[in-house]
Amino acid sequence: MSLPRFQSRAEPTLAAPVADGAAPRVHVVTFGCQMNKYDSLAVEGRFRRRGYATTESIDEADVVLFNTCSVREHAEERVFSWVGELKTLKARRPDLVVGVMGCMAERMGEDVFGRAALVDLVVGTRSFQHLPNLVDELRAKREAGLGRKATRLTRLGFDETPDSDRGPEPYTGGRLGYLTVMRGCDLNCTFCIVPTVRGRVLSRPADELLDEARWMVDQGAQVITLLGQTVNSYGEDLEPGSGGRGRQGRPALADLIYRLNELPGLERIRLVTLHPAYVTRALAESLRDCRKADRFLPLPIQSGSDEVLRRMKRGYTLDLFRQRAELLREHCPDLELGSDWIVGFPGESEADFELSEQAAREQRTVVNYVFQYSPRPGTRAAELADDVPEAVKNERNRRFLKTCEQVQLERLREQLGKTLDVFVDQASEKRQGVLQARSHTGLAVSFEGAPELVGTTQRVKIEHCTAFGLSGARSED
Repeated sequence: MSLPRFQSRAEPTLAAPVADGAAPRVHVVTFGCQMNKYDSLAVEGRFRRRGYATTESIDEADVVLFNTCSVREHAEERVFSWVGELKTLKARRPDLVVGVMGCMAERMGEDVFGRAALVDLVVGTRSFQHLPNLVDELRAKREAGLGRKATRLTRLGFDETPDSDRGPEPYTGGRLGYLTVMRGCDLNCTFCIVPTVRGRVLSRPADELLDEARWMVDQGAQVITLLGQTVNSYGEDLEPGSGGRGRQGRPALADLIYRLNELPGLERIRLVTLHPAYVTRALAESLRDCRKADRFLPLPIQSGSDEVLRRMKRGYTLDLFRQRAELLREHCPDLELGSDWIVGFPGESEADFELSEQAAREQRTVVNYVFQYSPRPGTRAAELADDVPEAVKNERNRRFLKTCEQVQLERLREQLGKTLDVFVDQASEKRQGVLQARSHTGLAVSFEGAPELVGTTQRVKIEHCTAFGLSGARSED
C-alpha cells in the first residue's frame, strides 16, 4: 500500500497583526540535521507569507521557535537549556510566543510543557506548515482571556502530509541548498528513534521536487543536497508501474538524479544519508552517468560484527555490505564512502569491537562519525542491558577515532601530487584568503584564492593533507 502523496495546501494570505506599524518578527533556532535546517527555512517562508519578518535576535522576536532533534539525549537537553534562557524575556513580554517543533516535540508531546512551563506550542515533524495558523489561534485565545492551560496548543502525529508548496516566497538557503525528497523510515534499527518521531517513508513526487529544485536554482542555489533518513529508499512507497528504475517500475532515487542532472544552472548533486539495504545497480549507474552527481556516499556500516548488526537489526551482514559497496565501486571506481559507527552497543565484546576496526580499514571510509552508544527512550535497544561499562565505551571510542584517523590519512595521502577539479563552496570563516571546496568524490579541499572564485569549479594541485582534508594551490593545467 502506498502512502499519500504530498499535497499543496497554501495557507491564507492574511497578514498577521502588526504592532505600531511594524511587521511581527519570528526567530527560528535549529538543532540537529540538515533536514531540520530545510524545515526551518520552510517555516520562515510560511511566516513571511503571513506578513512576518525574520530576525537574527531572539530579544526582538515576537515568535521564537525551536526546531529540535531527538537522536541523542544531549540534543534534547540543549533545547531545554535554550528555552530556559527565555524566562526573563517571557516575564518582561508575556505576549511572546514560544514554540517547540520537530523530533523532540513529536517524541515528548505535551510532556514538553511539564519540562518547560513557558512553552506555548508543541508541533510535530509533519505539521510545521500549520505554525502561522496556530500562532493566530493562540493569540485569539489569549485575547479572549482564556487561562494558561487553554492557550497551550499541540499538533502531532503522522496522519497528514507536510505542505511543500513554496508559493511566492523567496529562496533564502544560499548557494548550498537542501531538498528533502522523502521523510521517515521503514526500517526498525533497534537503536534509532527516527521511525518514532518521523514516521514511515513518505516520498515526494518527482515533478514537485523538480519544481522546487528549479525554484532554488533560479534564486542562486548551485549545489543541492538531497535529504532523507534513508534517501536511497526514495520512491519505495510510490505507485508501481510508472516506468521508474525502482522495484516494480516505481520511481527511484536514480530517476531523480538523472532528471536533476539536466537542470540548467545546477552544478552539483549530493546525497545524505543512505542505507545499504537500498543500494541498487540503478543508483550506481546514475552516479556513473550523471556528471553533476558527487561520487561520495555516506553509507553507514555501524559495526563490523555480524552479531552486533543482528542486535541492531540493521538488515545486513558485513559480507552483504561488502557486496553493495563493490557494486557501487564496479560502476564508479573513484567512489568514496563515509560511515557512521557505534561503539559500546549492548553486548559488544572486545572481539566485536576489533571487527569494526577491521571493517573501517577494509572499506577505507574517508569520513567517519563515531558515537558512543547511549539508550534512547522508546527504542528496542533501550530494553537491552546496557552492559558495556562507561569506561570501556570511552576507551573504545578513543581507539576507534584513532583508527579512523589513520585510515583517512592513508586514503588522503593517495591524492598528494594529483590535480583535482573542485567546486568552491565558500570562503573560510576562520582563515582569511582561504577557500573551501569539494572534489567530485566529496573530499574537502582548501586553497588560497579570491572570494570571487566561490561558486566556480577550479583545478587544484594537492600539496598537503591531514586526516580530515586536502590543501593545495590553483593550477592552470
